[in-house]
Amino acid sequence: MEKQIVETATKTQNYSLEFFGKGSEYFGIMIVNWLLTIITLGLYYPWARAKKLRYIYGQTALNNERFHFSGTGKEMFLGFLKVILLYIVTVFVSALITFVVGPIVGGLFLYLVILAAIPIAVHGSLRYKMSRTSYRSIRLGYRGNRNELVKNFFKWIFFTIITLGIYGSWLAMNLRRFTHRHIRYGDIEFSNDSDGFDWFLLNLKGYFLTIITLGIYMFWWQRDIFNYYWNNLKMKKGEQNITCSSIATGGSFFELLIGNLAIVVFTLGLGLPWAYIRTQKFVCDNVKMEGNINFDKIQQTEEEYTDALGEDAMDFLDIEVS
Repeated sequence: MEKQIVETATKTQNYSLEFFGKGSEYFGIMIVNWLLTIITLGLYYPWARAKKLRYIYGQTALNNERFHFSGTGKEMFLGFLKVILLYIVTVFVSALITFVVGPIVGGLFLYLVILAAIPIAVHGSLRYKMSRTSYRSIRLGYRGNRNELVKNFFKWIFFTIITLGIYGSWLAMNLRRFTHRHIRYGDIEFSNDSDGFDWFLLNLKGYFLTIITLGIYMFWWQRDIFNYYWNNLKMKKGEQNITCSSIATGGSFFELLIGNLAIVVFTLGLGLPWAYIRTQKFVCDNVKMEGNINFDKIQQTEEEYTDALGEDAMDFLDIEVS
């Protein structure tokens, strides 16, 4: 009997990823968010963002069980205030340096501060967003070391500058590997096998073929990017594991992107919520997960983290980490 239970627990299975959101529901949420944000002169924005994330997460399901985002507008508002305060102080100091020393030094100071803010924001955003995300009442978490990330980020930036941007592909994949390997879901560990050289070749090919085909290959380029992201993501729990893969095609990306463009253009922008929902459905429909991890055996290991400074900084800098 015990042998049969072990075999059942380790048997390879497919995990079903689904998205149940509806354009009409998301439109209602977005309209209210837009109106309240305008009426409050932007102060409602953190609550609007929290409401949006709760809906998107709540409509995403793995094996028919939905995710949950517990972040609040109050947490994001406090983070929002911190970001604005830090921005004002930075601009003031930059202006003071410009007045006393000169515009070149003042501009360099502002540039370095913004550059340093990127890894700090990435770290804070992941730590907050992961801890406020749960599945089957088990929280996700992010255990990356902020100082290590900042040190590595500036090293990668330096290499990118001296190679005239070529190392940017390695920077992007190094960042993805670093952040993913520090994500946890209970006692499940995430990892990523992305490689800078592969990423460089993928985008080099996509760039030139898009030019040669007068833009037609762009949809296949997007497919390659999407496939590369997902095909290199893995999860592990002891000897058990889950691998992710994509079944997206260039034709399906053509249908998605052209369809979204038509919806947004012909509705004068009002169809943006439907386009967003179509994209979320597309992602879930084209990602396959296979492995032998038993979610009934997952143990809670992560702590709650309520400081949304990093998440608000990411939003302020208009940076999105997948």
